[in-house]
Amino acid sequence: MHLNHDNDAPAADPIAFDDFLRVDIRVGTIVAAEPFPEARKPAFKLKIDFGPAIGVKKSSAQIVDRYSLDELPGRQVAAVVNFPPRQIGKYMSEVLTLGFADEEGAVILFAPDRAVPDGSRLF
Repeated sequence: MHLNHDNDAPAADPIAFDDFLRVDIRVGTIVAAEPFPEARKPAFKLKIDFGPAIGVKKSSAQIVDRYSLDELPGRQVAAVVNFPPRQIGKYMSEVLTLGFADEEGAVILFAPDRAVPDGSRLF
């Protein structure tokens, strides 16, 4: 899947509402963040707690330009939890942590503006 960071790109082709519902986007709290020096593109390894039904999942996130490791634990983030796991080097990323590109193309994490229960689903 190619992620387009171009702010001038037109909207994607229309999809059915049922297609949207198939993408399971949940909120979780980052419980650990580690460096990922062997990644081809600069990234961090995250462990994110999505609550008792989903549990703690791993994610590789290319967020090193705007975040430091010590500010990530305790932060809520949104992630797609029902993609197949993806091998990134020797690391298995289990969820896709979501973000938006800022003016310089650096990733800004997508999160609720108020705390919600871990595992809450986007609708």
